[in-house]
Amino acid sequence: MPIDIQKVRADFPILSHTVYKRPLIYFDNAATTQKPLQVIKAISDYYENDNCNIHRGVHYLSMKATEAFEEARKEIREFINAPSTHEVVFTKGASESLNLVAASFGKKFLKPGDEVVTTIMEHHSNFVPWQIICEEKGAVLRVANILADGDLDTRHLYSLISEKTKIIALTHVSNVLGTINPLKEIIAHAHRMGVPVLVDGAQGVAHAKVDVSDLDCDFYCFSGHKMYGPMGIGVLYGKEKWLEELPPYQSGGEMVKDVRIERTTFNELPFKFEAGTPNVEGVTGLRAAVQYLKNIGMEEISLYEDRLLKRAVEGLSSISDMRFYGTAPEKASLVSFLIGDIHPFDAGTIIDKMGIAVRTGHHCAQPLIDHFGIPGTVRASFAFYNTADEIDRLTEAVSRVKRMFA
Repeated sequence: MPIDIQKVRADFPILSHTVYKRPLIYFDNAATTQKPLQVIKAISDYYENDNCNIHRGVHYLSMKATEAFEEARKEIREFINAPSTHEVVFTKGASESLNLVAASFGKKFLKPGDEVVTTIMEHHSNFVPWQIICEEKGAVLRVANILADGDLDTRHLYSLISEKTKIIALTHVSNVLGTINPLKEIIAHAHRMGVPVLVDGAQGVAHAKVDVSDLDCDFYCFSGHKMYGPMGIGVLYGKEKWLEELPPYQSGGEMVKDVRIERTTFNELPFKFEAGTPNVEGVTGLRAAVQYLKNIGMEEISLYEDRLLKRAVEGLSSISDMRFYGTAPEKASLVSFLIGDIHPFDAGTIIDKMGIAVRTGHHCAQPLIDHFGIPGTVRASFAFYNTADEIDRLTEAVSRVKRMFA
């Protein structure tokens, strides 16, 4: 069923706000999405009715909160089609999920001379942790290039894989280019060579159906706040065989089974990686966000956002001196661009005064921005609550910027 845009927008209170006496147009969804009333209410209801620390408590509130927490894990397992809830680990966000794998995998499996393969389009969260662990272990970080249109150069990627390669870490969707990487093909190729694959799914999971079983990825990481859920909550999916082998990332309460003066034994999955008091509020809100997305339908979301993207590209292409970064055929709903020689910060500041929120800068992807030899881009990223009229307003705003600097 097509998206009822007015009904959807009514679920997001912030979209009715004004900025600089203009209706707010929010095109910074790749940085964080806005939250529907259903998510806000779920968080409020938890604190009003169920607030308690979970697991091990025998009293009513603790058991009720624990049940809700673990039901959320089941919901998320189903949402990404993971084989087991044991493979769904709650973290603070995609960054912590990625750091967890890099630190624990590196500690267990990397030694001097080993190699990790990644790409130049990675967010810092899937680049810097691997730099750090490679330096610590004496391993080498290999970086795959991109093609002129922003597509991943898979031929170059495959050429980097050798008997020294211990893991491949790459993004599902580039947060700068919008490029959707051919994960299934890459994962199958890596597995034929005996190499596991970690996917940064922060920009992927909110825009299209993700099926980790079909992808056959070894790890998949994402954040709640980029998929209409709260900040401070994320998910690490990992195949059970890998999570069993990896050492704990943090220690403390919950992740232990037995603690003695002589030694400690660790808890079973997924609790081995969930040290300390968990973000029950965040998990509650994330579950509500997942239910909200499922109710709309991931296929409908994908189709609608694709129409927004095409309208934006068509409108912005009519402006002279537009330079797009990321024109791959398979692309998510964002555009990164520069207008002639106008600095992106200057352009973004003027666009903001017209009530339109866009992101400017290097977008936590400096190696990619350096590859292009530019100071950054203006990025407009779209969600299913955005409208065609808002897209047209963006085109008008960019045209005005161009005229002001002419």
